Amino acid sequence: MSTFTIFLALIVVVAFLLIVVVMVQNPKGGGLSSSFGGGGTQQLGGVKKTTDFLDKSTWTLATLLLVLILLSNVAINRGSENVDSKALDPDAAAAQPLPAVPEDNAATTLPEASTATDSAQ
Repeated sequence: MSTFTIFLALIVVVAFLLIVVVMVQNPKGGGLSSSFGGGGTQQLGGVKKTTDFLDKSTWTLATLLLVLILLSNVAINRGSENVDSKALDPDAAAAQPLPAVPEDNAATTLPEASTATDSAQ
């Protein structure tokens, strides 16, 4: 199992956990709805600690996901070549031959379409 595969599995797990944590949260009700008197109803029943935990978990999982994605870029197996592009490699351009041109032009032409008068005769 390569390092990139491990990073990929961790990215999938963290992304799934981030989706679950975001879906569990109550909507914050920001914007215009909080200025018209609807902002104070979210803190009833002592759920301040739960929202703090979910908020911190969201930021932690999002940061972890970003770090794992950046670290997985380092773990990608790029091979042993140091060439960035095949267009910059002079050996790669010389290795590809040009397509052969057929010498018999009769084989490449399309047969002429017969007209209805030819079939009647």
